[in-house]
Amino acid sequence: MSVSGRRVVGLVVLSVCLSASVRAQLIQVKTVPLAQGNQFQIFPSANLGMGSIGVALPDSVLDPFVNPATGARVQRSRFFGSPTVYSVSHDAGGGRSLPLALLMRRADWYGGLALAVQQVDPSRPPQSNIGVVDILPPGPGGPIRPGSVAVTPGEAHGNQFAFAMLGRSLPEHHLSVAGSVLWNGLHAVDGVDLMYANSRRLEQSGHSVDLRLGALKEWRRDSADGGGIRSLEAILLHNRFAATHEVTYADAFWNPNTQQFEEQPRIEENHDQTNTWGLQLNYQMPLGAPGWRIGWLALANRASHPTIPNYELTNVQTIPRDPGYTHAYNLGMGASKVDGTARFGIDLIYEPISSYTWADAAAPTPTADGDTIPAGGKTIENRFRFSNAWFRMGVEDAFAEGKPVKFQFGLILHPIQYHLEQQDHVQMASRSGTASWFEWTPTWGLSYRGPGVELRYQGRATYGAGRPEAQFPIGVFAMDARSASILAVPNGPVSMTDVSTVTHQISLSLPLR
Repeated sequence: MSVSGRRVVGLVVLSVCLSASVRAQLIQVKTVPLAQGNQFQIFPSANLGMGSIGVALPDSVLDPFVNPATGARVQRSRFFGSPTVYSVSHDAGGGRSLPLALLMRRADWYGGLALAVQQVDPSRPPQSNIGVVDILPPGPGGPIRPGSVAVTPGEAHGNQFAFAMLGRSLPEHHLSVAGSVLWNGLHAVDGVDLMYANSRRLEQSGHSVDLRLGALKEWRRDSADGGGIRSLEAILLHNRFAATHEVTYADAFWNPNTQQFEEQPRIEENHDQTNTWGLQLNYQMPLGAPGWRIGWLALANRASHPTIPNYELTNVQTIPRDPGYTHAYNLGMGASKVDGTARFGIDLIYEPISSYTWADAAAPTPTADGDTIPAGGKTIENRFRFSNAWFRMGVEDAFAEGKPVKFQFGLILHPIQYHLEQQDHVQMASRSGTASWFEWTPTWGLSYRGPGVELRYQGRATYGAGRPEAQFPIGVFAMDARSASILAVPNGPVSMTDVSTVTHQISLSLPLR
């Protein structure tokens, strides 16, 4: 896969993909079609097999983990388990999660607890971790001396998750308010190791904290007006993500004592930070036709990026010291119909995003026209403008009238397009370009509801993205340490290998009393 609109001119992963389909109020921003497994699809869901629809059709299982105020709709205390497995084709990665959750209710108070452990496989096969190869002209002592810097075999790493929620219903006002916190201890984010193609070893460590305050207001319509419930949901969130990438490279140098080229380890410590504020409003109401509902969605994110990692890919120039910020929005509507055991829904969402990043000078820097940029001044400015969209649809029905087994099918379409304008104040130059690609995801599921027990199997497969091809360093690396953070902008097309990601989830729900 060689990704280009007219030509790819921008590549920067502006946020780690913690937006995952579970905590969808964090809008994902990416400028390269990197395929990532559904690593954060850990909480159970009733609509996952229906294309994860939700603008006009509530998800009775997932909603309390997204908007804690919707926990007021839980009438009985329940226990959940939802083991999840995902894999990337061509043996490009995978992972396993084991979450256990508890939703409790007592009078007007309700709450929840969840714990999860996760194991993530390396995102690239060991044979693609090449390091320094013998491309230098041999000296009198022969070619490069191998084995000086060992290649660490790919190992799986573990992550931990903890979730807590507490809320209260105010029946006299048909209002519920609640708060929640989600903490992630991260030692492996899927796909990150692919961004350091020439490294020998990568150690990740970090965490994220997601704080949410939710509210739910409902109005009941008179039967004369057709009945039904109107609802307004609001979520205020703050998410802080911080990670450190300790990357080991192997640099070749000429040893005059042995008259050979040898390898010397070089360790870079890259930092990745993103702080996000978000606000979401979701309004739903019944229509005149029986069973039909319509909904509207408005979501805004404001993210700051104090540091962005020093990723290394072919055809990528590195620009040190790059902070930035992003404004991202979702504006959409949806419709749904419930008819007996059957459910149907469709969502249409427009996703405009603007990102602004820059490089600042560590010292006074001369420019091509003879001027000087003072320390702290901007040497390069990049402005991204995205115009993305989401289309989701899904259906659920029983195999036969009165039977407890149901099937689900759904489809997600996600076109992504952005335009980049870059100003280089050192070279006194500018350039622009566009890039686009199209991701699509079929979903499916089966469910069984018996006396007091619910058992679900749901799956999804995402196509249209890829993984970077194997890359080789050319020549000897300079021994000076590189900056800990970069903005990566390609000098040419970025080649990707097409892969698909497949996720399977089995969830079990049991009443506590």
